[in-house]
Amino acid sequence: MGKIAKLLDSAIAEVAPGWAAERAKSRAILAISGYHGASISRPALAGFRPAVQDADDDIGDLRILRARSRDLARNAPLAGGAINTNVTHVVGTGLSLQPAIDYEYLGITEEAAQAWQDNVLRRWRAWAEVPQCDVTRHQNFYGLQSLAFRSMLESGDVFILMPMTSGRLALQLVEADRISNPDLGPDTSKRVAGVELDAAGAPVAYHIAKKHPGRLVGASAGPWQRVEAFGPSSNRRNVLHLFERLRPGQTRGVPYLAPVIEPLKQLARYTEAELQAAVISAAFAVFIKMDPQAFQELFDDNGQASYLSAATSWDGSYPDTGLNGPGKAVNLLPGEEPVMQSPGRPNEKFDPFFMALARQIGLRLEIPLEVLLKHFTSSYSAARAALLDAWRVFRCRREFLATYFCQPIYEEWLAWEISNGRISAPGFFADEMILNSYCGATWVGDGPGSIDPTKDVEAARARVEMGISTLADESILYDGVDWRTKHNQRVREVRARKNDGLEMDTPAIVAQ
Repeated sequence: MGKIAKLLDSAIAEVAPGWAAERAKSRAILAISGYHGASISRPALAGFRPAVQDADDDIGDLRILRARSRDLARNAPLAGGAINTNVTHVVGTGLSLQPAIDYEYLGITEEAAQAWQDNVLRRWRAWAEVPQCDVTRHQNFYGLQSLAFRSMLESGDVFILMPMTSGRLALQLVEADRISNPDLGPDTSKRVAGVELDAAGAPVAYHIAKKHPGRLVGASAGPWQRVEAFGPSSNRRNVLHLFERLRPGQTRGVPYLAPVIEPLKQLARYTEAELQAAVISAAFAVFIKMDPQAFQELFDDNGQASYLSAATSWDGSYPDTGLNGPGKAVNLLPGEEPVMQSPGRPNEKFDPFFMALARQIGLRLEIPLEVLLKHFTSSYSAARAALLDAWRVFRCRREFLATYFCQPIYEEWLAWEISNGRISAPGFFADEMILNSYCGATWVGDGPGSIDPTKDVEAARARVEMGISTLADESILYDGVDWRTKHNQRVREVRARKNDGLEMDTPAIVAQ
């Protein structure tokens, strides 16, 4: 223990002996902790004393985290690629609705349930597949899925308002920065980063700035509008807050790239430096040196001045870098000599170092190196293992998006359609169990693809024959399209070929 600490302990002992005893006891406990990670006496951990804070205090610097995350997504290939890979595999062409009501609880036949679901799906597509479902009239529901998920990854969270526009439900995505305390004031016990909370920590209302706080045009972000999370009388959901909660009590989301911002930025700088060094190495030029005595004899005073002026100017092939163009001849002043140094580029150690760091970044982002870099050079088994590992993560995030974005919006749309008499659902608003039975649905996305389709098909056939899977499950796993849709299309195709006399051209169909 240092001299200053000893003097401090002595002073505390004089004033508050009880407190001094507690300090000594705590120090002794830490020194003999059962976990070496809690020791304060081991040299490797002596200076490692992070603060113990709650979830919101630990993410109090969200503003700079968002700014850096977005900059990396725009300008760092590895960071942007990680986000694009997630969006492509999780959302892809969009998660499609498949109504699945509990017809047994509702007391209706399977045929009646199928007719109800077909009608709902038809009406849903009329709403979801046109830009009118977006307040800004730019994207349909599937485009909004992609935008919402991307915004959540880049900024940490995104907010979705669900106003009624021209007699129909519309969606308005609000960027994370606009949800803030009025006049950008400090947090309080009941309001954190623009989210108003009740005593249990549940959201009561959201404070939304009229403009983005970082917008260059305009004097102020305000005024702020207070939007209640739920309607006071209808209990209708007004706002969706899409973010991944990592700790109990966490109010706002953290950008996906936050844990790896520093290595991503350093790796981008290193890549840029290596690229610049390679360009310099490639821009080879010939330097011509003139003897000073000959220079004096060949030119008079005016000629010398003119020659020197031309010799000291750069070539200009790369005006933005100050480099000579490749293969150029450059004059030197009398008495000057070029000092040539080989930069040793391309650097043979660059790729191994880049790959090692990318592997660690991919580990934290839960993306295998092969999938992160889109580079498969190992065996079939290794490539398949990487894809399967990544697909498990993508499926979890797809389920998250379906649960906290797609399903709540579908339920609001369905309630609105039923309340306006466009869809019949007896008892929908009278009984919560009936409501939940009508709202049942699955959300289908793109399939994972295949490295060896023949092996995958044989494996799927074996699973179905063994009874551990079904055609419906295998159809979803294959390309995300439900079995019923394919079956109906298959029936139409077989019937058409048979009617046109082409059945003998397809022995496999005839055999079935």
